[in-house]
Amino acid sequence: MSSMADRRIARCFDTAQKTGNGARKMIIPFITAGDPDLPTTLSLMNTLVDAGADIIELGVPFSDPMADGPVIQAANERALKHQVSLEQIIDLVAEFRQSNETTPIVLMGYMNPIETMGYKRFAEHAAAAGVDGVLTVDLPPEEAEELVAEVNAKNIDTIFLLSPTSPDNRIKQVCEQVSGYVYYVSLKGVTGAANLDVDEVSRKVTNIKSMSNVPVAVGFGIRDAESAKAVASTADGIVVGSALVSLVAENAENVDNMRKSLFELVNAMRVAVDEIEA
Repeated sequence: MSSMADRRIARCFDTAQKTGNGARKMIIPFITAGDPDLPTTLSLMNTLVDAGADIIELGVPFSDPMADGPVIQAANERALKHQVSLEQIIDLVAEFRQSNETTPIVLMGYMNPIETMGYKRFAEHAAAAGVDGVLTVDLPPEEAEELVAEVNAKNIDTIFLLSPTSPDNRIKQVCEQVSGYVYYVSLKGVTGAANLDVDEVSRKVTNIKSMSNVPVAVGFGIRDAESAKAVASTADGIVVGSALVSLVAENAENVDNMRKSLFELVNAMRVAVDEIEA
C-alpha cells in the first residue's frame, strides 16, 4: 500500500508547491455526472483538464441534494432522468483513467448511494477505477469512522467541509480526520449563492491554516476569473461548481458550445489565478 504522500491529490498539491514562481493554486471544477448524459460528462472532464483544471469534483446525483441550490438541484434531476447510478459513475472514472492517469477525481455527493452499495464494495470499486477522494456532504466526521477506514485502506482521501460558522474546536477536529484537502464553504446557504466576502474568506482560511497543514480549497460563490483570483490569493485552491453547471444547462442542445463555454470560463480562471504573486 502506498503512503499518503503517494496519493494523486497529495502529489498534485506537492507539485504545486514546487512551481517556479511559488505555489500554483489549484483549480477544482465541479460538474454533475450524467448531466446531460455520461458520454458528455466524460468529454467535459477532458475539456476541463485541457482548460487548466488540476482536480475534478464529480457530483453523484441524488434525489434530495439538501446542500445544493437550484442550479445543481436541477442538474441532479436531469441526470437522474437517465437513472445514472454511483456504479456507472465509478465506471466513468475508469474510462477517464484510460487516457488520464494524473488528474485526481473526487466523488462528491450524499451518503445514501454509498450506503446502498456498501462501504467496502464502494471502496474497492472506486479504488480499482482510479477515484482519489470522496466528499460526502451529509456525513459529519463524528459518524465517518467506518467509511474513512474502508476508503483510507484503499488510498482514497476523505474530504470534509468547514463553514463560516465552524468554531475552532470543530476546525481542529475536521483537520485531524481529513485527507487530501479541506473544503471551506465560503458562504452561509446553498451552492450558487452570491455575495462573496473575500476579506472574511481570507480571515477564515488563514485561521484554518494556523491549525493544520492540510491544503484548503474554497468553494461556493466563485463564478468568474475575478472572484477566483481574489479567493485563490489566500486559499490553496478554488472550487467552481454552479457557474459551470449553469453553462451545461444553457448549452444542453449543443455539446460543442457547452465544451467551449466551460473551457473559456475555467481557462480564464486559470490565467487569472496564475497571475497571483507568491
